Amino acid sequence: MIRNIIVPRVLGRTEDDLRAAADLLRALGAAPGYEWHKEGAHGVQLEAPKGAIELIAASSAPASDVTVEVSDAEEAWEIVKNRRVKILHEIGDTAYGARIFAIDLNGLRIAIVAYPRKDRDPNDIEGSLLASGKRFAIVVARFNSFITERLLDGALLALRQSGADKNDITIVRVPGSFEIPAASRQSAQSGKYDAIVCIGCLLRGDTLHFDVIANEVTRGVGQSAQETGVPHAFGVLTCDTLEQAIDRAGLKAGNKGYEAGLVAVEMASLHDKTAARVAAKP
Repeated sequence: MIRNIIVPRVLGRTEDDLRAAADLLRALGAAPGYEWHKEGAHGVQLEAPKGAIELIAASSAPASDVTVEVSDAEEAWEIVKNRRVKILHEIGDTAYGARIFAIDLNGLRIAIVAYPRKDRDPNDIEGSLLASGKRFAIVVARFNSFITERLLDGALLALRQSGADKNDITIVRVPGSFEIPAASRQSAQSGKYDAIVCIGCLLRGDTLHFDVIANEVTRGVGQSAQETGVPHAFGVLTCDTLEQAIDRAGLKAGNKGYEAGLVAVEMASLHDKTAARVAAKP
């Protein structure tokens, strides 16, 4: 039965044309999915947390080709305004209470909308994907660098697309995944960073070494986050085979480093919002 809905669109003749559109959607939170190359053509799938088909009875075609629902239209608008994108309609309210604006990406008309959430409590707190002004440390293991360098590239892409300045990103390299918790804790305790991204790759072997290291790294990173109060994003792969790791470093399963980068941005924002809420209480 249906597992996914894919809408293919041609957005130019070169890979550069495609990348500009894909980078913007990734900055809004889409995860990179399957990529393909064939006879000079190139395709990139972008995955969202959920999808829907909207059926409309009307006398005319919809004003947009694709609608992208976001959690916060104002934050999405700020991301779009900082890029060279053709604006079709500036942000505004609809008759049914939504906030919406429309852009043109190489001929693809995209409406970006935030629907009113009836179930949202006014006391809810949610982080954003705006990294401007925040500082990040990326602790990356050199062991299995064939994989970890790809994860690092994904994490850097996520941070920069979210607005982080390159001068606010520090890369800390360690020998292997076992050393990640110690370096992460030291970075967190320095007070210089709003979030830490942990990147490594463990491949199962013939002994218990894999299980021991995987358990210690997971425990150590979690303990560092809890005891320092600085958010840690977990981008350490624990795979049975090299093929599984490759899939998770930019192929079929997306790039887990990219996902960890987005987690770090959102958790850094959430940390600040939670602290502000607590400070505001009498």
